[in-house]
Amino acid sequence: MIDPAWLRDNLDGVRAAVHNRGENLETALDTIAELDGRRRRLLPQIEGLKREQNVVAEEVGRARRQGLETGALQEATRTRAQTIRQLDAELQEVETGLQRRLLVLPNVPHSSVPVGKTADDNMEVHRVGTPPSFPFTPKAHWDLGPALGIIDFERGTKIAAARFSVLIGAGARLARALTNFMLHLHTTEHGYTEVEPPFMANTASLTGTGNLPKFEADLFKIAGDWDLYLVPTAEVPLTNMHRGEILDARQLPIRYTAYTPCFRSEAGSYGTDVRGLIRQHQFDKVELMAFTLPGESYTELERLTGNAEEVLRRLKLPFRRMLLCTGDMGFASAKTYDLEVWLPGQNTYREISSCSNTEAFQARRAAIKCRAQGGKPEFVHTLNGSGLAVGRTLIAVLENYQQADGSVVIPEALRPYMGGQERIAPA
Repeated sequence: MIDPAWLRDNLDGVRAAVHNRGENLETALDTIAELDGRRRRLLPQIEGLKREQNVVAEEVGRARRQGLETGALQEATRTRAQTIRQLDAELQEVETGLQRRLLVLPNVPHSSVPVGKTADDNMEVHRVGTPPSFPFTPKAHWDLGPALGIIDFERGTKIAAARFSVLIGAGARLARALTNFMLHLHTTEHGYTEVEPPFMANTASLTGTGNLPKFEADLFKIAGDWDLYLVPTAEVPLTNMHRGEILDARQLPIRYTAYTPCFRSEAGSYGTDVRGLIRQHQFDKVELMAFTLPGESYTELERLTGNAEEVLRRLKLPFRRMLLCTGDMGFASAKTYDLEVWLPGQNTYREISSCSNTEAFQARRAAIKCRAQGGKPEFVHTLNGSGLAVGRTLIAVLENYQQADGSVVIPEALRPYMGGQERIAPA
């Protein structure tokens, strides 16, 4: 959430930032400004009346001790109390409306973020690796997987619905190997603490990360009286590990990594990436999460993104880093890098990781602060990124390591996690 006081002083800048994001929130911003003005008028009025009540209460006490008549004073006190109740109710209504509108405002992009409308306006930072050349026409994973007997799309649809799939045999083993490889790398070499969080989260947690209230349609809610949703990403439980806490600044940065399945309704994406594993309702991901001091978050963003890149480097998969433009960024992000891996079967780069600095946006919503010794508490900065999306990494391995005979070579870095297996061959 944007700092309301900062928003008040920078309203025109926020209008421009929201416009650059491609959002039309002029009415909401006007209403926020109007409600904020009412709030600032009501607060001193209420405080003044309450002070007056205290003064008159002392006068009533003195008058009674002196045996004087207090009826007029008490009647004025009752009238004043009624006015205070009415103004308190009005203030509560104003603050509720203000909070509701602040929760749907996106974060303000960092000054280094390019202004643009779509992914076409994103900026390439660098490329690593050269896309492989094949003496045959490379296949897409939706053909390779079924031919190898390791991916079954039809049974996934039968069991659940479209955009679900089943990994079988070496496919399931490859996904598990990728997960273990990523977690081992991040915990033993990159300094992250592994967490196994709940795979469900409540409304407060999802509000803290910015998924609610604006993006409820993208979530799977548990039926009945439960205040629970299936997690769309481990970012949600990892961020909320410290919701409502004041951290010791000396402990920062705190870095977590976690494997979770992720559940997304993909509202609004129907008709997009309907083939294969690219856009599923359920997918696995290893997440990277960091809490930092405000002045250190952009250095941490480079570090975190580099940690995600290292997975691709170890697997020897060609990729590029993209700096997202204002119109292509996530709601909570102030700056985002996407890592895009080369997929020969589709002859293009596709997103495999998104690494973001949300600055204090999530911390303010989730009330996560830090305090240096003897200092005043301040909101931490939170960062998150995929390290990596397991299903998309599996796709990249299948497509980049496919052979003319239909088999797929296992990258050397994964073989220890595959029991030494070097190849997946057709049955």
